[in-house]
Amino acid sequence: MNKFNHTLPVDDEGFYGNDKRYGGAFIPQELQPNMKALADAFYEAIADPEFMGEYRRLLRDYVGRPSALYHARNLSKHYGTNIYLKREDLNHTGAHKINNALALGLLAKRMGKKRVIAETGAGQHGVATATAAALLGLECSVYMGATDVERQRPNVERMRMLGAEVVPVHSGNATLKDAVNEALMAWCQNADDTFYLIGSAVGPHPFPEMVTTFQSIISEEIRRQLPELTGHELPDYVIACVGGGSNAGGAFYHFINEPGVRLVAVEAAGHGLQSGEHAATMTLGTDDVLHGSRTLTIKDSEGNPLEPYSISAGLDYPGVGPLMSHLAKTGRMDVLAATDAEALEAAFLLTRLEGIIPALESSHALAGLAKMTFRPDDIVVVNVSGRGDKDMSTYLANMPGKKEE
Repeated sequence: MNKFNHTLPVDDEGFYGNDKRYGGAFIPQELQPNMKALADAFYEAIADPEFMGEYRRLLRDYVGRPSALYHARNLSKHYGTNIYLKREDLNHTGAHKINNALALGLLAKRMGKKRVIAETGAGQHGVATATAAALLGLECSVYMGATDVERQRPNVERMRMLGAEVVPVHSGNATLKDAVNEALMAWCQNADDTFYLIGSAVGPHPFPEMVTTFQSIISEEIRRQLPELTGHELPDYVIACVGGGSNAGGAFYHFINEPGVRLVAVEAAGHGLQSGEHAATMTLGTDDVLHGSRTLTIKDSEGNPLEPYSISAGLDYPGVGPLMSHLAKTGRMDVLAATDAEALEAAFLLTRLEGIIPALESSHALAGLAKMTFRPDDIVVVNVSGRGDKDMSTYLANMPGKKEE
């Protein structure tokens, strides 16, 4: 196993688990030196107290961490158990993405890079990257599917205000998958002077390990906060939505080797698992190489890549990170799928009961609660990965009781 990481089941080549079924780095020969340099820089950085000290200082003083672990009493009463919300929506920029963006921005500067590029779906990672770039004095370009540019307009304007170039991507379905394609291509063409600040735990090694490691602050804090709130060291459940796997990987990280904690991932069922319009990769996917990593992907009846669909731009991805694939296929993680309608219902329920408007991505995690049976004394942690400001137009169009024009 990787000598730098005894928590993640990943080896030096980026393969997860003893069977090495998922992960790796399936990249062109000419990119391999760049990937090795990136991996070496990453491992050196996380072993450097000065680097990690600066990162921790920014998390505290700039991001506002630790984020709250909030006992949602009204939601708990509704479900007859004890529900705690990890409030990543309270972070600066409104989501968990800033945790990773700051760390990789610091790493880019450490490596002498002057420019960062990123992909984004819901826009939260794009905003986080633009924010980190502004803070650290880096040039920034963000690739975003043209479809997502329209449905996430507030985040597009935030990125531009922060000084980032937003590059609309018109290929394919013009969503997250296509933004990743274009960002990877741009990085391949400019790898010597450009840093790819990836937003999710996907892509070739070491990207999935890097993102998960820097997002692990989420579960680190949960473990520290829970005893004070509950008197228990461990929760019974940790629930998170999954598109690529960054917020879930962070929320699960420090519980992976705690078999008494059930890890529950909720992915996007879109218009239904049988509709052909979904992003239910772990529920219906098969093994393949996607964006430089062997992982689970969704395909049509003829074996061609299926254009993913979700009401949530951040979950609209035809694959999933190798860690998520490994946890799902080994049975360490339970996988649920929530439809658009179920996610909307969960969002409105949280809003009305707790006065918290979640991102559509997080609403999928919340929708998982209705699909499970809990005991009255269970301790359930749900990762609220982002706030819902960016999704207000969708929520307003789907308000309960709204009459069709």
